[in-house]
Amino acid sequence: MSDDSEAYVRRLVDPERLRSYLAAELDPADEFDVRRHPEGHSNETLFVTHGDRELVIRRPPPGETAETAHDVLREYRVMDALQDTGVPLPETVLGCDDHDVLGSDFYVMERTPGDVLRDDEPERFAAPEHRRRVGGELVDALAAIHAVDPGAVGLGEFGRPAGFTERQVDRWAKQFQWAFEVTADDREVPEIAEVTEWLKANVPADHEHALVHGDYKLDNVMFAPGTPPELVAVLDWELSALGDPLTDLGWMLSFWRDPGDPAPATPELTSTVMEREGYPSRRDLVTRYEDATGIAYEHDRFYRTLAVYKLAALGEMFYRRYLEGNSDDPLYPTMETRVPALAQRCLRIVDGEEPL
Repeated sequence: MSDDSEAYVRRLVDPERLRSYLAAELDPADEFDVRRHPEGHSNETLFVTHGDRELVIRRPPPGETAETAHDVLREYRVMDALQDTGVPLPETVLGCDDHDVLGSDFYVMERTPGDVLRDDEPERFAAPEHRRRVGGELVDALAAIHAVDPGAVGLGEFGRPAGFTERQVDRWAKQFQWAFEVTADDREVPEIAEVTEWLKANVPADHEHALVHGDYKLDNVMFAPGTPPELVAVLDWELSALGDPLTDLGWMLSFWRDPGDPAPATPELTSTVMEREGYPSRRDLVTRYEDATGIAYEHDRFYRTLAVYKLAALGEMFYRRYLEGNSDDPLYPTMETRVPALAQRCLRIVDGEEPL
């Protein structure tokens, strides 16, 4: 680990303070270790060995964050509420708002064994029937999320579903504004203004109301060891809310690739495993979702454009954090060129050049 990386980890966690906290809240443990998980690009993930327990801690990145971003206790609240539903989840342990421990809010959950399909697939899945099942499990878990009765699990006040989609456009436009306060001095992304205006003019008038995940895609779920593929955990709930379920579906589809698609605008964030023989197409996923939920997937161009726009806004926030010295993530400086590429992708979807 480089000196810079070690210094960054020290900003995330004081091991002795964390050990004392866990000893007080759980049980004292002779064995203790904490390691940073390098794969996340938004909230930080720490792997903790505490005695014979393997735990995971989620906390925000250090430094200033955009308003409403990185709300880990919101993430904890929804995961905790869904523990006894049909949604596959890690087991929640603790939520903490005492900044004397880590310098921020954080929560603790049990570590779930399994695989996340990101850069590759497990060899045991490399057969057409298993690949089809991966896509089916992904859609079925999303349908399970959208089938939850929020009031029955204590999430009836988790958001305002009416007007959600219009507010999403406004919210992400504001995230761009926050990032541009710094990044515009380095380079501008003029296409974003055009995309923003198109989204505002094309918000669907009505939508279904459901619990939405906010970041639902193949590499935010975990599959159990063994075959056939079994989805055992939906991860990364920081953007969850009550709102429009088709925003989840559009987000998932924006990351799902069919053979022959253009090269990804963000190769660092885009898995291509589903281009292999046997994986279902985007249209196959839509059909399965509609059959499972009874919700028709309309306004595809809007929902996929909104998805890519949100990803671009996240990237621009990453770029601001890099320029301000508040991250050592090597992904963040690439956003100098990746965000403009995403803005161009938005316009291609708007113009019908990247159809479903």
